[in-house]
Amino acid sequence: MVHSKANEDFLIAEAHAKINLHLEVLGFRSDGFHELAMVMQSINLSDQLKMIKRADNNINLKSNNKEISNGEDNLIIKAAKLLRNKVENTELGVDIELEKNIPIGAGLAGGSTDAAATLLGLNKLWKLNLKTEELEKLSKEIGSDIPFCISGGRQICFGRGEILEKLKFDQIQLGLILVKDPSIQVSTPVAYKKYKEQFGNSYLKNDKDFEIKRNFIRSNDWSDQSLFDKREEIQNDLQKCVLPMTPEVEKSFNILSRLPNARLVSMSGSGPSCFALFQNFDQANKVLKEHVNEFERAGLSAWACSMMSSGVELRNEFS
Repeated sequence: MVHSKANEDFLIAEAHAKINLHLEVLGFRSDGFHELAMVMQSINLSDQLKMIKRADNNINLKSNNKEISNGEDNLIIKAAKLLRNKVENTELGVDIELEKNIPIGAGLAGGSTDAAATLLGLNKLWKLNLKTEELEKLSKEIGSDIPFCISGGRQICFGRGEILEKLKFDQIQLGLILVKDPSIQVSTPVAYKKYKEQFGNSYLKNDKDFEIKRNFIRSNDWSDQSLFDKREEIQNDLQKCVLPMTPEVEKSFNILSRLPNARLVSMSGSGPSCFALFQNFDQANKVLKEHVNEFERAGLSAWACSMMSSGVELRNEFS
């Protein structure tokens, strides 16, 4: 490896996972994609990316997870090359080491948040000084969830997820228990296809109707903890088709639903991860410890998590 020696040529990015606090499928857009109305939230289950600036123009990736490609199809590589092309400087290079902690194919935006961390980290490492808004706009070229992951926190997301409206992240200290059956993944295209087959007749037909629904989402006070006790206002439409066709997800959902003091139980994205919200992290962690054997018997990976006000955190190892 050919590395620069200065400390400022090294940084670490913590890339946070996301959950969907709310997900509605409104109908079809003119481009054929589904129009969505979501509320997304960053959580502290995180991947770590170590980035070292190179003295040549190679872009290299290695990971602790052998399931992950280190090649051109990886969103980290795509993000690095997209940024380099944006600034028209083909001399820029980097070595990236990924510590993968967010489960793959889990509905937690693990790949998207890694791409977001790459864009933010290399913007700083390569001293490009692009604004966050510029990075968000650029990132739409490679993934719909990446703009959210760049700024993170709690946001309303429309379109395919790339149209963002920042919400106030107050001092809500809701905690959650997140679970996933490591033996399965849920195909997002299949989930949307099934949803269309079952509920397509109820799709809204035009942008006027979409906007009425958007305004309803905006009218909720997403900083009010009591909102998460109102099951009729908080939903994930994809649950209605994914749970019946995926027994492992239904099992996860049912186990969480039986936990004491759980406020809201939901699937994240198209699954298979599910979560239960609690009053705070300490309560979630306590319940997790009390029920860890039940999760293990069911073959579930489980984490106690807290909510984060950002999507990515950057730091220099030497500071």
